Amino acid sequence: MKKETIDKLCCPFDKGDLNLTEITKDVDDNILEGFFVCSSCKRLYPIVKGIPIMSPDEFREFKLERPLIEKWHKHLKGQKFENFRLTEPEQIEN
Repeated sequence: MKKETIDKLCCPFDKGDLNLTEITKDVDDNILEGFFVCSSCKRLYPIVKGIPIMSPDEFREFKLERPLIEKWHKHLKGQKFENFRLTEPEQIEN
């Protein structure tokens, strides 16, 4: 995925801005792997082999995305992935 394309994308659900997390790039600085998170609804959209997966929720399959989320756990900074959205980590009470 070319960097020029990123500025043209928005969340297909609510048209919110997308925050990008880059995981791997090629020698030409194109993004091969990573994910977008909508700043409004917190939906996560993976980028696989340079292609953003931005299908509506009803056409997504959690079992297919789970291996990616598990692989990227350190990039999620403790957030959980539920219903295709990131949720804040639960606070541990003493």
